[in-house]
Amino acid sequence: MATRIRVSGVSLANLRPAPRSQHKQKRVGRGQGSGYGGTAGRGSNGQKSRSGGSIRPGFEGGQTPITKLFPKRGFVNPNAKIWAPVNLDRIQHWIDQGRLSSSPDKPITARELLLSGCIHDVHDGVKILGDGAQHFKSPIYVVASRASSSAIKTIEDNGGKVVCKYYNELAMRDCVKGRIGRVAAAPTRREDITWYSKHCNRGFISPSTLRSLGDLAFVEERWKLLSKELTAWKKQEFKHEKI
Repeated sequence: MATRIRVSGVSLANLRPAPRSQHKQKRVGRGQGSGYGGTAGRGSNGQKSRSGGSIRPGFEGGQTPITKLFPKRGFVNPNAKIWAPVNLDRIQHWIDQGRLSSSPDKPITARELLLSGCIHDVHDGVKILGDGAQHFKSPIYVVASRASSSAIKTIEDNGGKVVCKYYNELAMRDCVKGRIGRVAAAPTRREDITWYSKHCNRGFISPSTLRSLGDLAFVEERWKLLSKELTAWKKQEFKHEKI
């Protein structure tokens, strides 16, 4: 007797909405038996029972609203970044435990640091700091958002390489999720372009940084293209005509 083999997975045959994701439309003003007849759930009287009788957010009936009672100081910088710091001694401890590994084919990124538990949140990017440099002794390859000068010097003295790459919110999410099908965003703000084009910061669009990396496996061809396009302004000259 032939048996039917049940194949798990989503197909057109078993495609349906998730349980309790769909609800019937609430119909009001259709008689008292429905429970929403007469006043249609709005009550008897008052401003909110009238058509168009909405109250703007923050209105407290005429009294001084709470937004005016509290003083305001300073401002919120829309371009501010929150970095997830990680020190060299912590990275070395994770390597000694076998929780982190690094190679030219697979450098340490925000994804490896998060999955290994070395950091608990990537925020806007990872910044490598140089605390515990005396305990660091492994040649590693790191692609981070920021790195301090002491961390860069210690990593390179031990035979490793560090590159600072620009990540926006979507690119950081793709990095953490391991998605590679989307082209990463390039820096657009002048401050970001200037910072990532400096070799002292080991920026990924710095020509000197790319020359020092050589033909390592994790170096992308897009970095070389962006380096050529975004650093062209340094060689431009403008002639000012005297009036």
